[in-house]
Amino acid sequence: MIQEVLDRSIKETALYNAHVELGAKLVPFGGYKMPISYPDGIHAEYFAVRNEVGIFDVSHMGEFFISGNSAQEFLQKMTVNDVSKLQIGDAQYSAMCYPDGGVVDDLILFRKSEGYFIVVNASNRQKDFEWMNQYISNNVFLEDVSENYSL
Repeated sequence: MIQEVLDRSIKETALYNAHVELGAKLVPFGGYKMPISYPDGIHAEYFAVRNEVGIFDVSHMGEFFISGNSAQEFLQKMTVNDVSKLQIGDAQYSAMCYPDGGVVDDLILFRKSEGYFIVVNASNRQKDFEWMNQYISNNVFLEDVSENYSL
């Protein structure tokens, strides 16, 4: 009974049905049912990717949207790379750090015409959002839009 309740509380990505049809072994990860292996094994996956194409479902990742007149200034303080170098459409691999230099999380930051889009690790989604939210300033809007996107 407890396992049934746990299974129902775990989300499915947009690719969940495809994983099931392909016979994937699914396990809970980051609040989602995620594939860890397929019946033909890792060698078949390797050769499929090398010779044809492969898909890696990262729809469980966290996504935040940051906007407002002070968004760039805010992100300049929150991340370790120079946000001002990003042009609309550019992406930047970066990280957020604690005051002592330890890493909060690594992330990918995208510059959009209407603000910034950040992709964070699934297991750190809530922690990252809370970390950023505690430093939010006037004219900055932070929104967790993770439920609206599949990657």
